[in-house]
Amino acid sequence: MITGIITEYNPFHKGHEYHLKNAKSDTNANGIVCVMSGNFMQRGIPGIIDKWKRAEMAIKNGVDLVLELPAVYALSSAEYFAFGSVSLLNSLGIVDNLYFGSEEGSVDILESIAKTLVIEPIEYKKLLKSNLNLGLPFHLSRANALNKYLNSNAVFNVLSSSNNILAIEYIKALMILQSEITPKTLKREGSSYNDNYLNASYSSATSIRKHLKENSLNELIDVLPKASYDILCDLSSSNYSFIFEDDMFKYIKYKLFTNEKSLLNLPDISEGLENKILKEVLNSNSLNELILNSKSKRYTYTRINRILAQSFLNLEEFDLLNLSKMIAPYARVLGFNSIGRNMLKDIKSNESIDIITKVPRNNLCDHMKIDILATKAYSLLNQNINPMADYLKGPIII
Repeated sequence: MITGIITEYNPFHKGHEYHLKNAKSDTNANGIVCVMSGNFMQRGIPGIIDKWKRAEMAIKNGVDLVLELPAVYALSSAEYFAFGSVSLLNSLGIVDNLYFGSEEGSVDILESIAKTLVIEPIEYKKLLKSNLNLGLPFHLSRANALNKYLNSNAVFNVLSSSNNILAIEYIKALMILQSEITPKTLKREGSSYNDNYLNASYSSATSIRKHLKENSLNELIDVLPKASYDILCDLSSSNYSFIFEDDMFKYIKYKLFTNEKSLLNLPDISEGLENKILKEVLNSNSLNELILNSKSKRYTYTRINRILAQSFLNLEEFDLLNLSKMIAPYARVLGFNSIGRNMLKDIKSNESIDIITKVPRNNLCDHMKIDILATKAYSLLNQNINPMADYLKGPIII
């Protein structure tokens, strides 16, 4: 029994340890394959440490095989982040279960919502249209329509939680792909993603990164698994630079000053948002300040953060929308152990997807070109990373 999980591990903390432990026990898993974001996360922030070190953390904490989620999907909306991740797991041909966290903790209502969104019954579409005609924002119109169509007041609470929304997108992707993978969920425990304060039981990744930026690493010994803490300590002692989102700001500012039209070709830009960003960048002293000054009810903090990260990577040169709708074209291996090695043999025998352990120099597809761009951009922030590292580094083997 092989179970797939979709993660970022930025960094791997006790909440992830809890999720992984339950993934193994709840599904009787003989192996865990993890699809993990590379050097940039779905919210548009860089990894606090590089993708190879985060893969090492994952393997040392109990994951058997780590595959990189191509940056096309990793820097997309929840819908395409989920689709890329699920399509990759589905293409392996060995995964029995997809195990994810959610605030809901039960698959039933998540599946009902996902099924409605995939099929779009006529009655639901009428309800959605009538709400939109009232001038309500799309997310609220959709929630109202789902609530009435499914005759469940729980829908509003479900759709107000970010992990529930991501869970629905995972299930939608499984349905669209007609996958035989079974979705299973675990009720989230501890701090929410955006919680800024450490919690001895389950601290959020945000609070851990904030603490690393402002305080001593030593104080994290109680909130991180030992393997994660040891890796961070080793990196710190070797003068490795931990990376934070504001480290991108000077590069983003330069890009916007010298190429004002570059934002226009990004898929999430519409209705003059580029003008707002270009105006606010003149008066902003940090990335956080720029995003806060640019955001609105329609354009969330995360969406603008992701747009700016896409700009930093020069992704306006690519057809991002169409690339994000494609099934993941390869499985890039970042790390594995002895169990993962056997899983790779099984994947290879299926011949259902290209497995990449060493990046070729020629004939690269656009997805891989973007992954390489992401590492080059990340190397500007992290002096420990060679801009050509994708060609030079192989998987972490433990």
